[in-house]
Amino acid sequence: MFVTVPGDAPDSRRRGPAGRPERVSGGARGVVPPGSTAPVVGVLALQGDVAEHLRALRAAGSRPVPVRRPAELDEVAGLVIPGGESSTMWKLAVIFDLMEPMRKRLASGMPAFGSCAGMIMLADRVVDGVEGQETLGAIDMVVRRNAFGRQVDSFESDVTLTGIGGPPFRAVFIRAPWVEQVGDHVEIIATESRTGRIVAVRQGPALATAFHPELTPDLRIHKLFVEMVRERS
Repeated sequence: MFVTVPGDAPDSRRRGPAGRPERVSGGARGVVPPGSTAPVVGVLALQGDVAEHLRALRAAGSRPVPVRRPAELDEVAGLVIPGGESSTMWKLAVIFDLMEPMRKRLASGMPAFGSCAGMIMLADRVVDGVEGQETLGAIDMVVRRNAFGRQVDSFESDVTLTGIGGPPFRAVFIRAPWVEQVGDHVEIIATESRTGRIVAVRQGPALATAFHPELTPDLRIHKLFVEMVRERS
């Protein structure tokens, strides 16, 4: 689906793509090699918190690999779209011929997790857009970009994760979006306590957070996603 989305502002806490892609054996579509129970999970490595997600996914029990090309996308069983600049991410995905392959994999049921800018990328509709920018339409939701304010308004907040055990999650919000509306089949996982705004959702194999779990030591959300991938591998 084609929507209009403004570009996100740069964030000094975000980092660029990590290293060269790791070699993954076992064939296409994220097939786990014989004897391995760790699913192969890709991180879209065009811009944003790539290294942070790779580390968290590895600690959560998966085999993480950077994804920059369609052939690399074919090798993964699930995909993480990191925090960063959603407009830049979209433009680079077009340049690297990844938009349509990602749409096709998502439509076929590939699990995906997006944090912050990744939530915008997974949304069906976005408020306050730049003309021509596209999203992937994996989750039936309306997202408002930079809804929590400018860079100076970045903050941390405890959020309760529905269906995930343990204490409140210390969430990091950096020029974060929020979800203004969800479809009937979207599960609301978390709201931000101060505003009551929706900040984490799931629809089938697609998961999204407005905050950055990759910037915290709490692995619960990454473990949830790895388990979602494992169930469909």
